[in-house]
Amino acid sequence: MFKRNTTPTETQQPAVGAVERITSVLGSGVIWHGSINGSGGVRIEGAFEGEIALRGMLVVGETGRVTCQNVRANAVIVAGAVRGNITTQKLEIRGSGRVWGDVVTTAFVTEEGAFLRGQIRMEETVELDLEPAPETTPSEAAQAESIAATPIVIPEAEKTQTIRKKKKATE
Repeated sequence: MFKRNTTPTETQQPAVGAVERITSVLGSGVIWHGSINGSGGVRIEGAFEGEIALRGMLVVGETGRVTCQNVRANAVIVAGAVRGNITTQKLEIRGSGRVWGDVVTTAFVTEEGAFLRGQIRMEETVELDLEPAPETTPSEAAQAESIAATPIVIPEAEKTQTIRKKKKATE
């Protein structure tokens, strides 16, 4: 009578790709005024005031305080406090999260106890108007490796001075 469907259906969603990683952290004792631009994941545990336009994930930790006219990022998780408008593809406000501002998003998640004072506008797609991704250049690791492989050349004048100093020190 009640039979479990054992064949996968075509409507099932594929597994989510690689989980975005946090590559930069603004610690709890840090107060930063300025802008965060670029790509990668950023976690804010301290206080930040300025502009955020991020191709990646922004996490405002429980001790994080962000004051920003417009926060733009692919994904935003708020466990602390954000004062400003948020434009993102996915917004998650945790139970300890507080947001004062308007939100434009395609996906919205909250936990019990979350606070939002503002309006939410759900869209099918959200244009973040972020700077284009930088041209592909050698990674920092490859650059560091090439620097490490470069031989150090000491000019002849410095060699003789070093040898004289060593001789005098041994005499």
